[in-house]
Formats: sequence, structure tokens, C-alpha cells
Amino acid sequence: MSYIKFDKKRLVNLEYSLQKELLRTNRAGSYASTSIVRCNTRKYHGLLVCPQPQIDGLHHVLLSTLDVTVVQRNAEFNLGIHKYQDNLYEPGGHKYIRDFESEPIPKLTYRVGGVILTAETVFAMEEDRILIRYTLQEANSPTRLKFNPLLAFRNTHFLSKANEGVNTSFAKVKNGISMRMYDNYDLLYMQFSKVSHFNPRPDWYYGIEYTKEKTRGYEYKEDLYTPGIFELPIEKGESIIFSAGLKDVGSKRLRSLFEKEIKNRIPRNNFINCLENAAEQFFVNRNGDTKLIAGYPWFSIHGRDSFIALPGLTLPQDDEDTFIKVLDSLIAIMQGPFFPASIHGKETKYNSVDTSLWFFWSLQKFISFTGKHKLIWDKYNKVMENILQAYKKGTEYNIHMLDNGLLYAGNENDALTWMNTIIDDKPVIDRNGLAVEVNALWYNAICFYVNLFEKTNSKKANKSWYEIIQKIEYHFTETFWDERLGYLADTVRGNQKEFAVRPNQLFAASLPFSPITDDIKYLVLARIKQELLTPRGIRTLSPKNPNYLGVYIGDIRSRDKAYHQGSAFPWLLGHFFEAYLKLHGEAGIGLTKRILAGFEEEMTETGIGTISELFYGDPPQKGKGAISHAWSVAELLRLNYLINDFENNTNHKK
Repeated sequence: MSYIKFDKKRLVNLEYSLQKELLRTNRAGSYASTSIVRCNTRKYHGLLVCPQPQIDGLHHVLLSTLDVTVVQRNAEFNLGIHKYQDNLYEPGGHKYIRDFESEPIPKLTYRVGGVILTAETVFAMEEDRILIRYTLQEANSPTRLKFNPLLAFRNTHFLSKANEGVNTSFAKVKNGISMRMYDNYDLLYMQFSKVSHFNPRPDWYYGIEYTKEKTRGYEYKEDLYTPGIFELPIEKGESIIFSAGLKDVGSKRLRSLFEKEIKNRIPRNNFINCLENAAEQFFVNRNGDTKLIAGYPWFSIHGRDSFIALPGLTLPQDDEDTFIKVLDSLIAIMQGPFFPASIHGKETKYNSVDTSLWFFWSLQKFISFTGKHKLIWDKYNKVMENILQAYKKGTEYNIHMLDNGLLYAGNENDALTWMNTIIDDKPVIDRNGLAVEVNALWYNAICFYVNLFEKTNSKKANKSWYEIIQKIEYHFTETFWDERLGYLADTVRGNQKEFAVRPNQLFAASLPFSPITDDIKYLVLARIKQELLTPRGIRTLSPKNPNYLGVYIGDIRSRDKAYHQGSAFPWLLGHFFEAYLKLHGEAGIGLTKRILAGFEEEMTETGIGTISELFYGDPPQKGKGAISHAWSVAELLRLNYLINDFENNTNHKK
């Protein structure tokens, strides 16, 4: 039996099944995503969503969905489903679904009278192509299948509308056609593993609604284009493979290609395997570069997310090669001391203070897994030196070191830390000045650089770095710690100190080199555990704070207000429990294991087999944001490694 499975009662209940989303990606940067009953609920959904570098470099929905109709004795049964106005679902094909299972690939089973038809979907790993295998398991009379592709050819962030500018022409290829709706797009090849008849019937499907977009406050009605209908017979026991891709595949390759793709998958047969499978979905290889997509379906490349997620996505699986490739690809596009904060198509931004400091942490984790100090020093010592020197002397975004060794960052209305949501050109949370985690990362980076210099050069580093370390050790506690409150300030600007209880102080306790004592770490972690820890992540603000928003819901403004004002983030758990286990030892392992095990329930929730970007701060902690996020998956994998490593070392000592 499949590890992830849904029965008929749940599948036909749209209130339940439309909340469950599938995601498959590949190394070419393309993806497929929809609900488990094949009804698209987001503008980001589609069976073939590909980058179009010749247009804007962003993802575009080419094949939105594929309606399949079973024909027997002149009776037609359409298995498709779309939502229209007034809560109307047509053609209503979900009522024929009998079973869904995910292993080894997503498989839907339909029953129409005496017909049992299965649909298995696989996404090609190295090319822009989706493959769907339809198998007629049972049939009492001659059966034919009709295939109606619905196309969008538009950026994922926008919606398609009926227009007269569509190119309705097509070219015949082996067992299918090729076409493009608009100039500049790649050709879309739709082909079958056997001879098919294509009946041109250009038309529009008007007013298809996406419920997720409606609840998110966006435009939610779309018109989709169909070029016509494919029709072909199918025998009992026969399988027919449909392919949609950007290159002519040739019908003879389809069966072998389908089987090859299945064999290359990590089985989703348990919780950790699901996470490892999800981890692979974030990496993209294009034009000789390997980069990391921060999350699906709408995130692009973010430097901060890459450095935070990279260790957990690669190192527990012994994938040093991918780790190094991602680092090198980001270094290649540095601007001064800055890594890209975000790459959105052809637009790259560098407005971050902590991204370059997370680079040091990522290197530390590589060394802790591999022990390869010299490799890291030889490859990256100049990059590290350039970053530290630029921050020390002062650089863009008012980033500069104060006389006391602490790092100041930000001008008015800048948002340079990970809490960077902006509404009306102003940060939701003003963290300009001395941010606690930025200074913890700054101290950690300097200490790591000096320590690595000593290990690889067998001599002392420039003495100025030792002096800065001493200054930070003295002034960090003096600046951020409040003895009466028992925790660290979140941000300091001059004489103003912001003492909202947030998770940013956590990093002063979790980073390999810390500027605070164990006694302070203990109190910081106790406060976070008491006010911020939830079963699905660490809250971004204490519920005791009047600005706390425990439900991430509504339009973009409402969601942006709640994003860092109470939402719980799973990625913070890795850092919390790393520090927690260091301080509490064996007494802390029980809680750590319970929190990790609790996420197994999420394998059948929002994004099937993966972990959401964030969760409600209030119970029940519901998954929200991107249905699959790199640092959520990464830090749970790293947390699993920490637990195993801790228990193995403990058992060894016994």
C-alpha cells in the first residue's frame, strides 16, 4: 500500500481534496502542480510550467490542464473538472475518482460504469516535459479516449483572457502536434505513444475560477484556449502515454522514457524519504549553473534562503557536489560584498545585510559534515575576506561597523534582514540599526574566518580581527541583554531598544561561535520555548504582544502584516533545537523528536509529501504560504540528522 493514499470518500469531497496540492519539479527549472483531483485552484497551477528566458526569465503556464473523456457505445464521460461561477464544478469528473496513491508516482484511478482507467504522472528530470500514462484496467466494450488540452501561455503571476491574437496554426508531428499561442514562446509539443487523430477545434473556455487566488485577494477568473481534440482507441490492458514538452520526443521513446523516469525517483514510502525527495525538487541546472529555488510555486532564487537551506538539502545526503555548485553559482554573480538577495527573472536585487553572513554559516556546516577545512579555505578565503573588510569599512545600505565592533545596517525604510516585508514602501517591522541576529552572524563570521585561518595557515590572523572579536564579546551583551526582562533586544538604535519577543535572538544561542554566555543562552531559549515554540515552528512574535497576528489569511496586505507578526516558521526549529540540545543534552532529545515526528502529519496536508513555508501561529497550526519551501524541508532534514547524530554519539559514549 502507498505511504500517501486517499480513498474515494475523501477524493469526491471537494472541500477536502481541493486543499491537497501536488508538486513535481525538475532540474530544468520547470514544474507541474495541481490539486490531487486535477482541478486547478491557483493561477500557479499547471501540468507544464516552464521558464521562458527569451521573454522574461520567469515561469509560464503552457499546458494548464488536460481533460480526458472516456467514450463507450457513443456515451461520453468527461473526467475533467473546473470551477466556474456560483460554485459550479464542471464537467465534474471527480465523481468518477476511486483512488489516489503517490508511490512510486502519483496515480489516480477512475471508474466509469464497467471502465477502470488509471492515470499515472511523471515529470521528466532533465527536460521540460510531463508524461501521463493512461491504462485501461477494465472495459466491457470497445473504448476510445478523447484528450482536450487547455492552454494558457502566460506568466504564472497573471491570468489569460480570450483574445483574437492567438496563433491558431499548428504543425503535425509524430503522433501529435506542435504549436505556440503567441510569438516568442517556445513551441509546445503534444504527442502520444501511438497513432492519434487530431481534430482542430479552436475555442475558449471562459471564466474558470481559482479559489486560492480569490481568498488571497487577487484576480481569479481565467479564459483557457483549446486548439482541438485528440482521439484514439484503447484496448483492455493497454497503456497510452501522453507527453507535453518543449521538444519533439518521438513516440518510440515515450515508453522507455516513462520507465526510466520512474526508476530515478527516491521512493516516497516514509516520512524522511518524502523530505529527501522534496529536497531534490529545489535544484535547477541551467546553462551550466546550479541554483536553488527558494520555494514553489511562486518563489524564485534568494541568496539568504539558499545559504540557510543548502546544508540541510545536501549534506545529510552526502551531496557535496551540489552544495559546492550552488555556492559557486552565487559567488559568480556577487556585487561587491553582496550576494543576490533575490533573482526574479531578469531582475536581481542585492538589498540584504545578512545574506553574506549566512554564507559563512553555510561553509561552517559543510566543514562540520565533511571535515574539509583546507578545501573551504582555498576556494573561499578571498570571498570571506572581501565581505568582512567591506562590512568593517562601510558599504552600501549604510552597513558599517561601529567603534564598539557591532554592525549597523539600514537607512530609513530599508528592509535588509529576513523580516523584510514592505507595505506602501515602508517595512512592516523597522529593524534598521543594530539587529540582534545580524550581529550574532557578524561575530560568528569573524570568529569562523579567524579560526579557519589558524587551522589552515598554522599562524595568527591579522590582529585587528582579534580586537574586534573582543569588542563584540563585551558590547554585544551590554547592548542587547536586559537582566530584568531576561532576554535580548531585537533591534537597537541609539538609546532606543525594541524588546518585542521575537526569534531573532535565537541565533545568538545557536550559531557555532556565540557572543553570549551559556547562562544567557539558557534564558533566551527558555523564553522562546515558552512564548514562541509551536508544534509546527517558531512564532515570529509572542502572542503576548499587542501586535501579534496568529492567523495568516486574507489579501496581500493582511498576509504581509501577519507574515512576521506571529506566523510560525519551521526552518527556525533547526536552529532552536541545535542550541537546545547543546545546553540540555539528553534531557532535550524527547521534545526534539516529538516536534519532528509531528510533521509527518503534513505529508498528506497542504503540499503532499513536502513542507509549507509557514504555519499559523495559533492552533491548529495550518500550513500556509508556498506549499513547498526549501528552508522548511532543509531544516527538518538537518534536525533529523542532529537527532541521529546526538543519539549515536550518546550510545557510543555509553
